Amino acid sequence: MYKRLIVGIVAALAVVVLMGASCLVGALLVPYGAEVLPAVEGPNVGESVAEPPVTPDPEPRSEGPAPAVAEPELDWTPTPVPDEILDQASAEERQVAAVYEQVAPSVVHIRVVQHVSGRDSPRLEIPGWPGLPEMPDFFRRGEGSGFVWDREGHIVTNYHVVHNAEKVEVTFLDGATRLADVVGADPDSDLAVLNVEQPGERLVPVVLGDSGRLFVGQRVMAIGNPFGQEWTLTVGVVSALGRTLPSGVSNYSIPKMIQTDAAINPGNSGGPLLDREGKLVGVNTMILSTDRTSTGVGFAIPANIVSQIVPALIEDGEYTYAWLGVAGRGLDRETALAMGLEADQRGALMITVAEGSPADEAGLRGSDETVTRNGTRLSLGGDVVIAMEDYPVRTMDDMIAYLVEEARPGQRVTLTVLREGAERTTEVTLGSRPRVQD
Repeated sequence: MYKRLIVGIVAALAVVVLMGASCLVGALLVPYGAEVLPAVEGPNVGESVAEPPVTPDPEPRSEGPAPAVAEPELDWTPTPVPDEILDQASAEERQVAAVYEQVAPSVVHIRVVQHVSGRDSPRLEIPGWPGLPEMPDFFRRGEGSGFVWDREGHIVTNYHVVHNAEKVEVTFLDGATRLADVVGADPDSDLAVLNVEQPGERLVPVVLGDSGRLFVGQRVMAIGNPFGQEWTLTVGVVSALGRTLPSGVSNYSIPKMIQTDAAINPGNSGGPLLDREGKLVGVNTMILSTDRTSTGVGFAIPANIVSQIVPALIEDGEYTYAWLGVAGRGLDRETALAMGLEADQRGALMITVAEGSPADEAGLRGSDETVTRNGTRLSLGGDVVIAMEDYPVRTMDDMIAYLVEEARPGQRVTLTVLREGAERTTEVTLGSRPRVQD
C-alpha cells in the first residue's frame, strides 16, 4: 500500500514538473511566434502584435536606368487645429499646442532588435533528470524615443535604448522609416548618437535651450512614445534641479539632472524635455517607480551636458571625462561632530581613494575609521574637500558636477581640503576616467 502511495506521489510530482517545463519552453519560444504573427488592424489596442518585417525595395528589372520618380510631398506637422477651436483655448493651451506643432517633426520613434543567446536563457534543472536541451537563440524587441540633432542625419537618444542592438530603425513623424547606425555612445551619461540616411531638407533639428536657466515650477513638456503610443505629449513642471543619480548603465552618476512631474513612461526614454518656447532643456531618461509606470517622479539629462557630450560622440564616437579617482559622500552634521569639526561644516568626505589614481598620487587620504552612532555606521578620518579651484564643494554632488562640466583630463586643479581639522591645499593633475567594457 505504501509503495503504491509513494509511486502515486512521485507520478504527480513528475506531471507538475513536466507541465512547468512545458510552460517555460513556451515562454522562451514566444519571440519566434511573434515573428510569424501578422500585424492586426482594428480595435484590439491592448493586444500585442508583431511589426511587419522591413524589406528592401525590389531592384528594377529594366536593363536601362530606372526613370526618376518624384517623391511625394509629405506633411511635416501634426493635424492642424482649426482656428475656431484655438480661438476658444486659453493662452497656455495655445502655447502648448504651438510647441507640439513645432517640435513633433523633430521627434522620432526608435525600434531595436537585440540578439539573445540561448545560453543566456534560464534553464530548468531537476536533480536525477536528464538536462533539457539548450534553447536556440532568439531576438528581443524594444523601443524608445529620440530627436533630430542636425541636418546631417544625427539622432540623439539614450544609450540604454540602443545598447547591444543588432538592428535599429528610426521612424519620423511623416511615416518614413530608416535603418540607423550607432555612431557614438556614452554609458556614463546614458547618451547615444545614431545616424540615418535622410535628405537634410527633410530633417527638423531641435533648438537647444539653456538648462542652467531653469527654475523649479517652470512649465515643461515631454514628447515621446510611451508604451509605443507615438508622439505623445505630456505636460508638467520642473519639480527639482541638481539631482545626481546613477546612470543605470555604468558605475558613474549623472549630475544636475532635472526632476519633472511630466509623465514619463517606458518608451519615453531618449525623447526631449522642452520649455515653453519649444527649446530642448533635457533628455528624458529615467523614472522612480515600483511598477515601471509614471509616478510623477521623472528625470532628464540637462541640455547643457547633452550639448557638451553629443558633439564628441559625433566626432570621436566616445566622450572622455576628467577623473580624480575617489569615492565619497557629503559631510553631514553627525559625521562632522564625530570628526571634531563644526556641526555646520560641509564638504565631500573621501571614503576611498583608488590606488594609482590622480588623487592617490596627490596624497589625498580616504577614511580609516568606522564608528556606529545611533545604529548608523559612519566612515571617519578621510580628507574633506571643500573647494576645487574657486568652485565651492558642499556635497559629493558638487564634486561630480565640477569634474563633468568644468574639468578636462590633464588639467591641474587646486583642491582645498580639511585634514584633521586643519585647512590645506593640494595640487592634483586629473586623469581620464577608466572605461568599463561591456
